[in-house]
Amino acid sequence: MTFGEKLFKLRKEKGLSQEALAEKVNTTRQAVSKWENGQGFPETEKILLIGSIFGVSMDYLLKDSVEPKNDKELGYYVNKEMAEGFLNYSRKLAKYLAFGLFFVALAFIPYFTFNQEPSIYLIPTLILATIGIGFIASTSFFEEENYKILKQEPLLFDEKYLQELRNRYGRLKKKYTLFMMLGFGLFVMGLLPIALERKGYISDSFLIPYYPICIGFIAVGTYILTHITNILDAYKLLAKNELYINRFGFKFRKKVRKKFEELS
Repeated sequence: MTFGEKLFKLRKEKGLSQEALAEKVNTTRQAVSKWENGQGFPETEKILLIGSIFGVSMDYLLKDSVEPKNDKELGYYVNKEMAEGFLNYSRKLAKYLAFGLFFVALAFIPYFTFNQEPSIYLIPTLILATIGIGFIASTSFFEEENYKILKQEPLLFDEKYLQELRNRYGRLKKKYTLFMMLGFGLFVMGLLPIALERKGYISDSFLIPYYPICIGFIAVGTYILTHITNILDAYKLLAKNELYINRFGFKFRKKVRKKFEELS
């Protein structure tokens, strides 16, 4: 079978119209029609994307093999639009999670400051905690279905775009190093006095006036660390995918999914 015949067969088996397939590969219906009629070939990037859509390899699409080979082990092709969408989603998620933990941390200020007076600390503690939990809970409404597969399969990219991602990731790591150190330092500065007071090395009567400052340090440090860590992890998932897929957790989850698919 020719490439066009295979593409036509795969499209029909998937139940896609030429318009629907064209939308998925960012081209026109006329281009898909020409490919199926043997009047041309798509670009390499689009061939990889077609392989991901139908779960077949480039070898099957371009060579004279008759039976398609499931190529999920090779990887899932990610185009630039999908990758940039995932990064934008991750930045938004990082911001909301960071704000949520920031307000949850601030909720301890009235509790520790007025811990002998529930009537005073209860309302502001509940308000701050509710705001924080609201931010965290709101992340569950973000659109993420399209991006789940990025954490489930090895990823394939256009080589030029992959190099661009790696360069951006390297620049971000350098840019955020100082902020990470600042966040960690603030977190420790806020936590250490409280820990020493709990161990009895510092009098609680001495520390009480400084509780708002200590917890403020913890809250700001938590915000910075959460925000930056989530953004860098998203870039690392794409730019350093070979490291991500070699983690024990990734391999374990993949084996579990494979067993589940075999049972179902």
